[in-house]
Amino acid sequence: MILNKDNRSLPYRYFRKAEKKLAKAQQALARNKRGSHRRAKAVKKVAQVHRKIRNQRQDFLHKASRKLVNRYQVIAFEDLQTTNLMKHPKPKQDQETGQYLPNGAAAKAGLNKSIHDAGWSHFVQLCTYKAAWAGRTLVQVNPRYTSQICSGCGAVVKKDLSERWHSCTCGCELDRDTNAAINILKLAYHLLSVGTRPTSVTA
Repeated sequence: MILNKDNRSLPYRYFRKAEKKLAKAQQALARNKRGSHRRAKAVKKVAQVHRKIRNQRQDFLHKASRKLVNRYQVIAFEDLQTTNLMKHPKPKQDQETGQYLPNGAAAKAGLNKSIHDAGWSHFVQLCTYKAAWAGRTLVQVNPRYTSQICSGCGAVVKKDLSERWHSCTCGCELDRDTNAAINILKLAYHLLSVGTRPTSVTA
């Protein structure tokens, strides 16, 4: 995660920012007759919007990964399986009435869009090969309970996704993501201390 001076993640939702422009270009494409000159121009317009989104995302990820590698000797990430995170929720059906119940599909669709927009897997790939070239150590740790465990005392403090603040009886009070980041770094140092190989390409 890239943080600014206030420890908040920097916005790089380029797809969401260009969503209205893309929708407008796609609507113009749908209205044009196949094989027409106008349709060919509309196809180029849609491709142009997609290309701009891709280039903006690529530029941000390259700069952000370079900044991390230049600044830190050890970089730790959660070993997230983004394909699993983006799975659609299974439909829920009432056994008595047979009606389908709300399953959070709309909210999950929005989350999936954000995951794709962030380009997380590509960001980790960029950091990995840049860390290898720079002689840095990059470690990917098990993401299980990283946001639930208290970074102060190690107790499990269960939280819903909507809860963005970590509060523990030990007195530890901090942002949920900051708490998780501390836990991820602790796990990384533990793996290094027991001699676990960080990654297959890290020098």
